[in-house]
Amino acid sequence: MKYLPLAFLTLLLTSCGSYNSIDTFYNAHKNDNQVTAVRVPQFMLTLISGVSPEMQSLIGNTKDLRYMQFPSATPTRTQFLNKQMNGITGNSFIEVYRKNDELKRNIVSIREKRDVVKEILIYNNNAETGSFLYFNGNFDPVKVRELAKNNQFENLGTDFLNQYTPGIAPMQ
Repeated sequence: MKYLPLAFLTLLLTSCGSYNSIDTFYNAHKNDNQVTAVRVPQFMLTLISGVSPEMQSLIGNTKDLRYMQFPSATPTRTQFLNKQMNGITGNSFIEVYRKNDELKRNIVSIREKRDVVKEILIYNNNAETGSFLYFNGNFDPVKVRELAKNNQFENLGTDFLNQYTPGIAPMQ
């Protein structure tokens, strides 16, 4: 009987912790108006790897790849989305790059396990449109930090979307 409160507290903390995850964010917003949401099945990953040499180096070990683009046209909406993304990356991700310009955000965060990067999350919000690009797999941390240092992640989401959806003209 004395372990019951401890078990209840553990269950409560575990259920609250899952709120701030990519799965929760993706599922909460994929049906929103004017949202583009892509979750790439395994067989498509080889096709996407042709976007660029950088994408090839990331795709090679990817198990899960998701991209979402969403409207962020009001300051309130932008603050809300930025706060949600901060909740996801705040606890267990390591920021390797961040650029803040008032409400605009460009963030690259990773989750490591020993000497391997397991997850990469790239979040961009220009106060009109927000997006994230998420990779789950086994990645070389040196390569990931090099890509972040050289700002090569900034346009990767747009390049990815253009490659994945034929017929869409590149954004200017």
